[in-house]
Amino acid sequence: MNSTITSYLSQRRQGSDGFGALLRAEWTKFRTVPAWCMAVILATAGALGFCLFLSSNGANCSGTSPGGRPICNGQAPPSGPGGERVADSYYFVHQPQQGNGSITVQVTSLTNATHGFLPDNVAVSDTTQPWAKAGLIVTTSTKQGAAYGAVMVTANHGVRMQYDYTHDIAGPAVTVSSTSAEWLRLARSGDTLTGYASADGTHWTKIATAVLSGLPQRVQTGMFVASPDSAEPHQAGMVTAASGVFEHASLHGGQGDGEWRGTQVGAGHPRGQTGFFEPGQQPRPGQFSQSGGTFNVTGSGDIGPYLPPDDALGNSLLGMIIALIVVITVVALYITAEYRRGLIRTTFSASPRRGRVLAAKAIVGAVGAFAIGLVAAAIALPLTERLLRSHSYAPPWWLTGAGLTSGTGLRIVLGTGALFAIAAVLTIAIGAIARRSAAAVTAAFVVVVLPIILMFTLPESAAQWVQKYTPAAALGIQSSIPHYQQVACYATKGCFPLSPWAGLGVFALYAAASSGIAFALLRQRDA
Repeated sequence: MNSTITSYLSQRRQGSDGFGALLRAEWTKFRTVPAWCMAVILATAGALGFCLFLSSNGANCSGTSPGGRPICNGQAPPSGPGGERVADSYYFVHQPQQGNGSITVQVTSLTNATHGFLPDNVAVSDTTQPWAKAGLIVTTSTKQGAAYGAVMVTANHGVRMQYDYTHDIAGPAVTVSSTSAEWLRLARSGDTLTGYASADGTHWTKIATAVLSGLPQRVQTGMFVASPDSAEPHQAGMVTAASGVFEHASLHGGQGDGEWRGTQVGAGHPRGQTGFFEPGQQPRPGQFSQSGGTFNVTGSGDIGPYLPPDDALGNSLLGMIIALIVVITVVALYITAEYRRGLIRTTFSASPRRGRVLAAKAIVGAVGAFAIGLVAAAIALPLTERLLRSHSYAPPWWLTGAGLTSGTGLRIVLGTGALFAIAAVLTIAIGAIARRSAAAVTAAFVVVVLPIILMFTLPESAAQWVQKYTPAAALGIQSSIPHYQQVACYATKGCFPLSPWAGLGVFALYAAASSGIAFALLRQRDA
């Protein structure tokens, strides 16, 4: 009897179904190790506890003055047109202007004036603050928080047009000096203000327009000078001053009363606090002098968004590092355990396409880490914010709110999950490269955790470099302080030079580069 044997052909497609089975297999490997799951649960609980500890004990104040006085119990800063907290302190030489018109001036100098502005027994800066500014401003009043539009030259950032505190538009990249003056013009038409700049007073470049809804017919128009806190690393937070020299000031249309008068807007420290000064040591008010058509104006402070003295919420969330460290350790063991036990050859025999194995492990590690970071941050955020408000002796305005339903809160929670996921992918790649548990864990700590430690121990300039070019940049995703390019930001105060998502992108580049190296090595090695 003849019989034939019909070979069996699986009806399952190669490709996505096969990869799904690989994912399930990798997930089974992870979840069937009770010690790993228990470590993650305990680490999450420990991280939450550390976050609560930091929020109740470690972020009550930004520091103390030389005499030991707290410097975070100041008067609340003014509110801007949109209700936001703003910094609004400058010296203003002005006169009223009615209806449509313009003001034009030539700025011939912008220099440091701190030595003549601060008390003699206070350390001062010898350089002009990079965001010191001198220019023209139209404002609804001389009260703090008033709506305004301004065009100005800055010490290191060229010509700018700024309005209503949070808006900043770059103009020509010029630096004013004795041999290179700059002309400025600010024109009004209804509710619209337009800023212009010129090198010769004849050929003008439009910078931008600003619409100030409800701008009254009578406004205050004139010249101003401001100089924010020092940007020097060893003097971060120190008040500075600048002097600007203006020539050929002229009003056209909507003429004022012809009398220039000086007003110190926002007397005292620009943040409404005592700064680093004891009572009686506050900086002197600004001043101006006029000789013919030349005005010499000295001022301090800033016109822009208010930043709190410290990122209390972001610093409290640093407790999440405990969970991150445990996640890195568990993920490293997850891949290196197969090398240690020799099971990796079995894995590669079952799935010869090694890149798919690496990808499956990375996905399992990333999804698990994302869930841990997401849940931990969602629990920690409202608890730490509540504790900060109840324990901090600073008033509520000092704390930047970031509830779960706010844009900042959602960014912190989702970003923390993404941070954990990227850390897992990076660790999987390092584990595939090192193949040994101790080496993988150590290398992951050096790449991920060490920069975070250095960020808080290095001098300001070096700390900002770490925040910009290392995986520590990803911690900016947990910052509750808004990022404004026109406001000097210090690492010691919890500010990050990159935007939150850009910082996370830097971390992702490290993970991608490591994964590429791991993939290349997997294809070359025997196992």
